Amino acid sequence: MADDNGNVLETITPGAVRRIHLVGVAGTGMGSFAGMLKAAGYDVTGSDENVYPPMSDMLRTWGIQALTPYSPDNLDKAKPDLVIIGNVIRRVNPEATAVRERRVPQMSFPAALGSLFLDRAHSVVVAGTHGKTTTSSLIAHVLVEAGKDPSFLVGGVTQNYSGNYRVGKGPHFVVEGDEYDTAYWDKGSKFLHYRPKTAILTSVEFDHADIFRDLPHYESTFDKFVRLIPKDGRLVVCSAYPNAVKLAQACPGQVVTYVAKEGAEADYTPRNVRFGPEGARFEVVERGTALGTVLLPLSGMHNVENTLSVIAAARGLGLSFEEIAKGLATFQGVKRRQEVRAEIGGIMVVDDFAHHPTAVRETIAAIRHRYPERRLWAIFEPRSNTSRRNIHQEDYAHAFTGANRASLKVPERHDKVPVDEELNVPRVTEALKSQGIVADSATDVPSLVERVTRESQPGDVLLVMSNGAFGGFIDKLLVALRARFGEK
Repeated sequence: MADDNGNVLETITPGAVRRIHLVGVAGTGMGSFAGMLKAAGYDVTGSDENVYPPMSDMLRTWGIQALTPYSPDNLDKAKPDLVIIGNVIRRVNPEATAVRERRVPQMSFPAALGSLFLDRAHSVVVAGTHGKTTTSSLIAHVLVEAGKDPSFLVGGVTQNYSGNYRVGKGPHFVVEGDEYDTAYWDKGSKFLHYRPKTAILTSVEFDHADIFRDLPHYESTFDKFVRLIPKDGRLVVCSAYPNAVKLAQACPGQVVTYVAKEGAEADYTPRNVRFGPEGARFEVVERGTALGTVLLPLSGMHNVENTLSVIAAARGLGLSFEEIAKGLATFQGVKRRQEVRAEIGGIMVVDDFAHHPTAVRETIAAIRHRYPERRLWAIFEPRSNTSRRNIHQEDYAHAFTGANRASLKVPERHDKVPVDEELNVPRVTEALKSQGIVADSATDVPSLVERVTRESQPGDVLLVMSNGAFGGFIDKLLVALRARFGEK
């Protein structure tokens, strides 16, 4: 229905449009959605303020023209039947303004995904504070290996497919369910548009402080999400989070529980968990009955837990244990999730997306499990709108257990974070020192690169954690380490 936002649509018939233009196309999610639309047969263009590699290269490979900067003229060039507006686009954006004034049909990215793809599919949505990208990538891969030919759209680059989307011909569509807001005219969570038939709820801990006031406000969007699941649907929920289990009670469909604690009261639990260089190996117990042993080429109890959720969901989709185990064993992971970037002079550099204190703690534990004999140096940038705040001040002070050394980047000032709400990094490092962890901080990337390059030793694992580019820290570190050891 049209309103003062222009001709905003919530639904559209897939065959009703041919030419689609995406405003904000250089973002990871929007760019990948553009690629998916192109693969599905639509004529696709996009626009953005700046278009840089790797997304500029990807768009070019897909044959998608990216116009820059934002301008009403882009609409004249694209001549779209439908415009998709990214959630980073503000109402005052000149191109968004022209779309409204010309009353060109427009949709948000989540509404378009729901209408053009998910409405006719069995939508498998992975939601929760932690583990969404790995879990959604894993269940998508399991379905591919089982011959189900699914489609998927996830928030990271899957190593098995060298991308974060796939257009298949099977009935299932796996989508990572983000709780962030939808568009400038729709402040509801993206996943409220995703029509879940099967859903995984990995966890619920306060996050996105720039969007949600507090934990009850945050929980309220998950309450809305679980109520979308139909009576013949299935919700798989982690019982390690009592509030998530409580929220699941509102689900009209079947609720199935899982947890990575041996012998716990849940429908799916592990037994005899073992970690090694090849990853995690454990028995799967389904409602008290052992199904068999699986190998997951990832480490950490949090990934054991993610795997159990995939098994529970896949069993509900009709897959045999053997089909599931085959898919798990061949999963190569996701970029920036425990990704080994290089080993130079005996020093291993690992890249991970962790930023919430729970994710930091679990990632450190996972790397410690995988490389128990090596010195572990955790290097962390609190970059997200939540991590740079003091909301989790005390949690960060206890999130680095298992690391021998920790270095934190002091966040740059952010106009949306009042001074009295900023994370106190020196307090965190002092707390870590009191636990016997060698800890320090840096206010700039070059000095941190210099310090790590100079003081790291052969045998070290350097675990770099950030949900952003970290000022190019890893690339600069690799160059410096190669220079130090005379490697090319």
